Amino acid sequence: MAYTVEDLEDQNKFRLFLTLSYTDLIPFIFDSLKKKSGLTTFFWALCLVFLFTAIFIRIKISGFFPESGFLRHSVIGLIILPIFFIPVHELLHVLPYYFSGAKNIKIGMDLKQYMFYVTAHKYVATPLQFRMVALVPIIIISLGLILSIILLPGLWKWSLSLFLFVHATMCAGDIALLNLYRVNKDKKIYTWDDVEKKEAYFYEKLS
Repeated sequence: MAYTVEDLEDQNKFRLFLTLSYTDLIPFIFDSLKKKSGLTTFFWALCLVFLFTAIFIRIKISGFFPESGFLRHSVIGLIILPIFFIPVHELLHVLPYYFSGAKNIKIGMDLKQYMFYVTAHKYVATPLQFRMVALVPIIIISLGLILSIILLPGLWKWSLSLFLFVHATMCAGDIALLNLYRVNKDKKIYTWDDVEKKEAYFYEKLS
C-alpha cells in the first residue's frame, strides 16, 4: 500500500522516531557506521577485499610498465574517475525513485560536508524502495568495474581496481542509512524528505 505524508502523521498508526537534517549527515553517518551489524561488517570486509585486490594487481603487474604509467593511472583511479562518476552514481539513485513513482526528485550538494545526495520531495518510501535507492549504485557500478578489471589490459586493471575501492568508500553514506534499518530491524520504517526544510523523517509503523 502506498502511503502519503498525511498518512504517516496519523499517530495511531505511525510514530516519528528520527528527524535527520541534511546539515547533520556527516555526524549521522559516522555514528551509524559505528553501530555493529551484519551489514556494516560486510561493508568493511568488502572495502578490504577491494583494497587488497588493488594491491594484488599492483604487485602482479609491477615491472611490466614504467612508473610514469603507474602514476598516471593512479591519478585516474583515485581522482579522475571518482569525480567523473559522481553524476553517474547519483543518477543510479534517481532511477529507483523514478520507477517507483516519485515525481519531485532532486539531486543536492553540500560542499561543507563534501556530499551529494538524492531526495524525492514529500514522497513516502517503503523499506524495500529505500533499500533499492541506496543499493543500486554500489551494486551496478561495482559489478561493472569488476567486469572491466577482468576484461581490460594492464594499467587499466590498476586504475579501475583503485576506483573500485574508492567508490565503495564513497558509498559509506548509503550504507549508514541502510544500517539505520538494520539496527532497527524490529521496526517497519517509512521515510520521506522535505527538500525545502532539508530534513528527512523516519517513521515506525505501529502494530
